[in-house]
Amino acid sequence: MKKILLTGGVTMALLACIVSQRTIAQIRRAVPKKSMAAELPLDPAVRTGKLPNGLTYYIRHNEEPKNRVVFYLANKAGSILESNEQQGLAHFLEHMNFNGTKHFPKSDLVNYLQKTGVRFGADLNAYTSFDETVYQLPLPSDDPEILSQGIQIMRDWAQDATLDLDEINKERGVILEEKRLGKGAQDRMQRQYWPVVLNQSRYASRLPIGTDSVLKWFKPETIRSFYKDWYRPNLQALIVVGDIDVNEMEKSILKKFSDLKNPKNERSRTQYSIPLTGKNQFLTVTDKEMTSTVLQIIIKHPGLGLKSAGDFRQSTIRQLFNFMMNERITDLQRQANPPFISGGMGIGELLGGLDQFSVFVNANPGQLEKGLKAIWRETDRIKKLGFTQGELNRAKQSYLSKMEAGVKESKKTNSDSYVNEYLQYFLKGTASPGIQFEYTLLKKSLPGINLSDLNNLAKAQIKTNDRDILIMAPDKDKVSLPDEKKVLTWMSQVEQEKQSQYQNVVIGQPLLTTKPKSGRIMSVITDSLLNLTTIQFANHVKVILKPTDFKDNQILFSSSTPGGSSLYSDSDYESASNAAGIISSFGAGNYNPIQLNNFLTGKQFGVQMQMSERTTGVSGSAVPAELENALELLYAYYTQPRKDKDLFAGLIAKSKASLENRANSSVSVFQDTVYAVLGNHNIRRSGPSISKIDQISLDRAYDIYKERFGNASGSTFTFVGNFDVKAIQPLLLKYIGGLPAMDSVTPAKDLNINIPEGNYEKKVFKGTEDKATVLLVWSGKFKYSQSNRYTMDALKEVLTIRLLERLREEESGVYTPSASVNVAKLPQERFSLIVNFGCAPSNVDKLIQSTLDEVTKLITDGPQQVNINKWRSEMLRLRETEVRTNEWWLGYISGQVQNEEKLTIPGVNTTLINAVTPNDVKKIAEKYLDGHNLIKLILLPEHVISQ
Repeated sequence: MKKILLTGGVTMALLACIVSQRTIAQIRRAVPKKSMAAELPLDPAVRTGKLPNGLTYYIRHNEEPKNRVVFYLANKAGSILESNEQQGLAHFLEHMNFNGTKHFPKSDLVNYLQKTGVRFGADLNAYTSFDETVYQLPLPSDDPEILSQGIQIMRDWAQDATLDLDEINKERGVILEEKRLGKGAQDRMQRQYWPVVLNQSRYASRLPIGTDSVLKWFKPETIRSFYKDWYRPNLQALIVVGDIDVNEMEKSILKKFSDLKNPKNERSRTQYSIPLTGKNQFLTVTDKEMTSTVLQIIIKHPGLGLKSAGDFRQSTIRQLFNFMMNERITDLQRQANPPFISGGMGIGELLGGLDQFSVFVNANPGQLEKGLKAIWRETDRIKKLGFTQGELNRAKQSYLSKMEAGVKESKKTNSDSYVNEYLQYFLKGTASPGIQFEYTLLKKSLPGINLSDLNNLAKAQIKTNDRDILIMAPDKDKVSLPDEKKVLTWMSQVEQEKQSQYQNVVIGQPLLTTKPKSGRIMSVITDSLLNLTTIQFANHVKVILKPTDFKDNQILFSSSTPGGSSLYSDSDYESASNAAGIISSFGAGNYNPIQLNNFLTGKQFGVQMQMSERTTGVSGSAVPAELENALELLYAYYTQPRKDKDLFAGLIAKSKASLENRANSSVSVFQDTVYAVLGNHNIRRSGPSISKIDQISLDRAYDIYKERFGNASGSTFTFVGNFDVKAIQPLLLKYIGGLPAMDSVTPAKDLNINIPEGNYEKKVFKGTEDKATVLLVWSGKFKYSQSNRYTMDALKEVLTIRLLERLREEESGVYTPSASVNVAKLPQERFSLIVNFGCAPSNVDKLIQSTLDEVTKLITDGPQQVNINKWRSEMLRLRETEVRTNEWWLGYISGQVQNEEKLTIPGVNTTLINAVTPNDVKKIAEKYLDGHNLIKLILLPEHVISQ
């Protein structure tokens, strides 16, 4: 690999002189001292400083994940700074930094990083907002050359984009396609209400995506002018967190970034804001493709910020406030007859220095008045009567418990978490004193927070001025929507009602109606190579244990039992496939849903029941101290389910209401078509509908649930995380070894529902926007093996690389083409490869042909070795980190069990990855992409029909 020089010799000499005259210590001291005693200190674990040119840096050593480092370059320059002629160019400039810099011309940057194992889009990325543009680059840190190049890339991004004319012109089409993808009902409505909500401020006219006219026709000097004005060191910060030597990294930053220059006669960086007018506003917007009626009340307030100890206390009060409000809304939705499809309220950031207290309700069809009154009644009750001591106690318990869990896990905090903290510290001044400091502060302040603090906050937030009321609805409901006077009348009627204090649900009994009886252990087998322990219980349930040290405060678990919904007839399918979700939503044991929610408050565990076509099981997580609570709930779900006719009726009504206007959405209509075609029009593969909901029977769902979960025979549970194998066994013996079993296992049925063979094309004409969606699907029988799996994955990746190069970079016809692959061993050995992209309707045929041309090249010529190397680097680098996570091991063990495959050490898979060659990919492309089984599914706007 050719080594790219970091800088020229003359520049290096000058920098050496600069650094020798101004020591690193002096540069660190150049960071402004905190002038307010009450301001919270920056976490001392992060090294920070400011160069003479104004660039700020933050460096922290962190080994989670090991041998990795994350670079962020933050610029206090976003779309808000654009002139009328520059609208969209802050975001355009973000793209251009990937299309050519001083040391990485044209596409060299992406090519180089892919060779190092960095995935474009997934790892290598950036974003542009109103007030900032931020670049992210995760890299291996165990290769000095890659690390050095990473620093060079950040330096190039800071001020050395080439902004080549040809690259600018090619990127116009890419960004217009990105803009096209965002078009639809939500975008059309937002453009109507955005100026109102943002009080006609500059933010309303500076959406980062920009305008079509600017993106198509701007002159290169216009974007260069923006770059020169705003990409400057006194508006930039470099954040580096990872498994690196902090001292060496600091020296590298000083050498690399000290020569950055601020422009002469630099422009003032105006801090824009949204003015508070004191006025109330009302707006109704409708759209043909809107699928429900939503009313939102936005009450604006000056932003709080989070810099001082006092701010921290106020922020804590807000967190408690939001928690308690959310609990009340959740209880409303758990009623037998929910007054709305969904709703919520809370305090949060808005934009331009403002915070908001927001209330929203997604109403049942024709019941906007009922939905609004229900949620405003709760809002008014909070304002008038406040919260109860029981609510506050639970909220405090939950907040403190989460903080304690974070403290226990602090030594295994991911680098991304630190990077995001320092990013907000630089951009907004948000305090980042470190979790231990915050925990100490919380323990001091939390006892002193009382009901009066919460109730005063409620009165201040739920004010009657600076209030916007926004209604969004389908076009067909436009004539029936209320005007401002009617909505205010509804709210006034609620406010005149006599309110009663909220009633806390007191739980005076245990979760379980009967205690479990411990089972018997039949055998214990250890695998020292994989560090696994397999326990076989007398009830024919197996448990696989994988203790790890990846996280200090995490245990993950899951189970699978053969069978699933495949065991039931088509007439029972809807009841069977929804049984796990419906029955578990009623609570378990002695607790109904509200009681169960209160029981879970402040606890750090979760359990979810699930049923797929081929298996039944559970998934969950817990901190080690609460594993028994999790297992108790698991046991309750398995053995003591509840049945509630009223809650079932409410759940069905809400589900139907959510589907009432589904046909309005072009995305939903196309999605349902995809389901139907790829599912060979089998009833079990079609999309959701009201008629399918009508097929769900409470009695049948309950019976099926008891059948599947009432017999644990053949189940395999997997536990991964921080636990002691011997210490955990008594809990497993009690709650899993004691599960009921009937000494019989019914394997899943092969329903023989496969993607149909042959070539087929289906066009769907729906929607008004000038955009298309294309899905190309190859499928068929597959020779399943680990080797073939990796070769097929390599095929998918090299095809993705070529589609990015051709459809995006060369033809400027798409934004993000993607290829995905799925291979299955059971019930049949089959595969599917799907290519997906959005584009202009006029380009559909051309881009499909380009895609097929690239597939043909893979068949006739095979992939280039360089692209195989990129795939291999990505896979191996990804494998290095993922095998150090509990999530990967849980998924791997569970997957191997369900596929009836042996468990092997990760090194075996690494050998298979290294063995894949271009010829292997060529052969598998020849075999499976021969064009005999290709389905083309295309979504086009309605106006294309007449063309």
